[in-house]
Amino acid sequence: MKTVWLAMLIGSSLMLIVILLKNRLSWNWLRGFLLHLVLAAGVLYLVNETGLIEGLRIPLNPITISTAVVLGVPGVVMMAGVQLFVV
Repeated sequence: MKTVWLAMLIGSSLMLIVILLKNRLSWNWLRGFLLHLVLAAGVLYLVNETGLIEGLRIPLNPITISTAVVLGVPGVVMMAGVQLFVV
């Protein structure tokens, strides 16, 4: 049964790669996503390292970076608020 699931995963991954390579719009989307990813990680790093707000440490992990990528700077502010007032 595991081999069936593995074969389905490999097959669907290959089909996804083929679709992404054929479609030119996908390159623009991927470029934008990577730009947002780098900017989100940079903003999170600056928030952690500047020390403007004492006691604020937002961990750099996949969940916080993906939240910052999806929500942008307001997402970083939201995580800072949760870190300061809830945790």
